[in-house]
Amino acid sequence: MVVEDFEGLMVKILVPALMAYMVFIIYKLGKESNAGKFGMFVLFIVLGLGMIGFSAKFLIEYFLLKH
Repeated sequence: MVVEDFEGLMVKILVPALMAYMVFIIYKLGKESNAGKFGMFVLFIVLGLGMIGFSAKFLIEYFLLKH
């Protein structure tokens, strides 16, 4: 296995795991701060925008390379 293949595999496996852990941290932060429904919504939108952008990058690459 070449280093580039290993790095690509780890990006596809470990980064989504890290993103799932970040979602747990955002949820825990909202619960501990007693944020209501709107507060929790704002936390997930604001803190999750980076994860959404990273995920969109993979989708854009997939659709561009597919066609």
